[in-house]
Amino acid sequence: MTIERILIIGAGQCGAMAAASLRQRGFSGRIVLVGRESHPPYERPPLSKSVLTECSQTVSGLHKTDFYREHEIELRLGTAVQSLEPIKRTALLDDGTLIEWDRCLLATGGQPRVLEKFPRTMADVHYLRTADDAFKLRQTLQASQGRLLIVGAGFLGLEVASTARSLGVEVTQLEAGEHLLKRALPSDISIWLAGRVRDYGVDLRLATSIDRQHPGEPGTYRLSDGTDITPGTVLVAAGMQPETTLAKAIGLALAADGGIAVDPQCATSIPGIYAAGDCATQRVAHCGQPMRLESWQYANEQARIAAAAMLGVDDSPTPLPWFWSDQFDCNLQMLGLPEPGLTYVQRTLSTSAEAPKWVSLGLRNGQLRHVVCANAGGELRPLKSLMEAGVPCSAAALADINQPLRQLEKQFRASIQPTSSAPSQEPLHV
Repeated sequence: MTIERILIIGAGQCGAMAAASLRQRGFSGRIVLVGRESHPPYERPPLSKSVLTECSQTVSGLHKTDFYREHEIELRLGTAVQSLEPIKRTALLDDGTLIEWDRCLLATGGQPRVLEKFPRTMADVHYLRTADDAFKLRQTLQASQGRLLIVGAGFLGLEVASTARSLGVEVTQLEAGEHLLKRALPSDISIWLAGRVRDYGVDLRLATSIDRQHPGEPGTYRLSDGTDITPGTVLVAAGMQPETTLAKAIGLALAADGGIAVDPQCATSIPGIYAAGDCATQRVAHCGQPMRLESWQYANEQARIAAAAMLGVDDSPTPLPWFWSDQFDCNLQMLGLPEPGLTYVQRTLSTSAEAPKWVSLGLRNGQLRHVVCANAGGELRPLKSLMEAGVPCSAAALADINQPLRQLEKQFRASIQPTSSAPSQEPLHV
């Protein structure tokens, strides 16, 4: 079948990068990129940081203004796909436009998880997912309208807490779990991070949640620790749910975590339809489990893989998971995922409280499986190489700051090469 028309539903980072990748691969057919927001595609990480401190009513786009016109990508903003017909291969937009397609990519992302106690319509309650959400929250923060209560202490919630403190806003932050970022950090790093958050003036309360609204006192909440709080503003940062409305409507298979189940090429259970980004669940080679990873990296990489697959090219596998977060004057980066039974060693490059610099390395059976670093992103390249290759490593050597990581990488790789005592063979020419 000749592929002449590709529809991408979702004009976020994943959708926009998939469209760009299609053109980079030489696809000359029709590309339609449909998005609910009125803003051209942009990156979301700045929404919790720089966008909250600026004054502009626009966000920096992923591409230059003329990119989509120059590459003949039809950008349909401020509209949504009302229905999808997999057999007829058509899509109906809510403005009545009917679009025919040969391949369709669902890059629908996700929506904030809405808590029953804090409906979106409630005054002074915010959720943060879009640029317009950020503009609204910024107006409140810059006006310093009382204490900010943040419900949730994941990456998003922590980044907003950091930004709010830089604006002089008083912050109370609740985390239902006993540790920060339990699914991303080992316990000792989680404890360190909690201390840093508090050092920056955040009233961080772990193992604490909202119990109920205080009777007779609108805007006052009773917490599970028995105390009351009357915030001026509430930000709910309690995680995200994949946007799967269209997927459910056409009967696509969903994974146990609620994401759209996809294979290594981002293909769904219906031929011709692919899914990528925050809405998709894919087996992660590093841990062997299907997971939905909400990250800047996966949005880009799955966009690349899906674009290739829609053109009949296998560009898998997906890369080693990589995450990053800027908060409280610290750049945190993570490679891989925490696993049970890892033993961690630390490579401390600076003990400065203001600007710490270290790398925490999790190993199992001599193999590097998980890395967390603070202000040490330049150390990750050789570690990434070792993790991807599964090269046996010495924990003591990795912790020794007198041994450069690039040199260690060479040594570890050399240790698994055939020894000189092996029988000599003629070189293999390829």
